[in-house]
Amino acid sequence: MTLKFWKMNGAGNDFVVLDNRDGSRGLDGAQIAQLCHRQRGVGADGLLAVEPAQNGADFRMRYYNADGGEAEMCGNGARCFARFANFLSDNRLERVSFETIAGTIGADFIGDQVRIALSAPHGLALELPLEVDGEALTVHSLNTGVPHAVFFVDDLEGTDVRRLGRATRFHAQFAPAGTNVNFVKIEAPGEIAIRTYERGVEDETLACGTGMAACALIHHLLHGAGSPIRVRVRGGDVLEVAFETGPGENAGDFQRVTLTGPADFTFHGEVEI
Repeated sequence: MTLKFWKMNGAGNDFVVLDNRDGSRGLDGAQIAQLCHRQRGVGADGLLAVEPAQNGADFRMRYYNADGGEAEMCGNGARCFARFANFLSDNRLERVSFETIAGTIGADFIGDQVRIALSAPHGLALELPLEVDGEALTVHSLNTGVPHAVFFVDDLEGTDVRRLGRATRFHAQFAPAGTNVNFVKIEAPGEIAIRTYERGVEDETLACGTGMAACALIHHLLHGAGSPIRVRVRGGDVLEVAFETGPGENAGDFQRVTLTGPADFTFHGEVEI
């Protein structure tokens, strides 16, 4: 069939985007992987589809990694999804809500930026010793919609993200689902730089929204950085993670976690599939 698509990116994290509100553009995993293939398809880190809401939100967001597997959530994808939903609504919306596997997400439009309110983080674990490809490392983990492992490093550019990321992504500690893997350097108080190996893409990407949130929140817990925290990603963009801490004694009791950054249209077209 001939498929109409849009190409978008959030801080370099790029997506094929489909309007599937009428249900006519259902694709299987192999077709999605073909579309996302950078040599044999459109090329993308993942695919987003707009579908009708089922539980009271404005829309439903379906997100698939480049390997064709459906994932719970994608932070950069969610910003692009919100921008695309506004485009489908003739850019009349000031705010939009949409359902994901990880929960209902809200988004606000702030000039050319999109701010998304993430679902409540869970699964916090700090300072776990982990042997990764023969190296003794300390890892932290947090689920900010999808699972993330976080390592703090002194030399971000010199870190072998593919080797360590792949070994951690498939490590028994995170089996069976696996994890996304982030490497963080503290640049200044409240400012960090990250590189991310993404599960499902199976490579480093230019940005990962839920990874930014996980890294920022763990940076707060370990080093006391206040909200908001600025995060520089591999693609060069600087995004902002804001949050509130809960009243309890649980160090991971975060509330109102938001991620603000760009969501840009790149091009649109048609493809045979």
